[in-house]
Amino acid sequence: MSATDTPRPIDRALAHWHEMVETRDPSGLGEFLHDDVVFHSPVVFTPVPGKALTAKYLEAAFVTFISGGEFRYTSETVDGDLAVLQFETTMNGKYVNGVDMIRVDADGRVIEFRVMIRPLQAVHAVHELMGNQLAADG
Repeated sequence: MSATDTPRPIDRALAHWHEMVETRDPSGLGEFLHDDVVFHSPVVFTPVPGKALTAKYLEAAFVTFISGGEFRYTSETVDGDLAVLQFETTMNGKYVNGVDMIRVDADGRVIEFRVMIRPLQAVHAVHELMGNQLAADG
């Protein structure tokens, strides 16, 4: 394989992420996340630092967003080390539209994961469901 055939770090990370989403199995988060990753939640005021807390939030997101089966990505844009993935789902009967912004390092490990959602009713539904899931996980 020549150097031009080697997937870019962002492409490797996205392939790993999409596999976890498709299988609804977040067990690969450890190898996906950099130790110093920062997670930006749409319902938490301050950034969430570090792999352990980010993994906890993303595992809760798998339960609340993805496990229900309605979650789907509708578009994907990649530029350099950043990918923006637009998604749709329904939570508590509310339509949720949002984006995952994923930035990786040179090794393809996620250094920043940012989630934005709309409309306002969706923000309230996500806040409630994610809060309940995080509380249940301790």
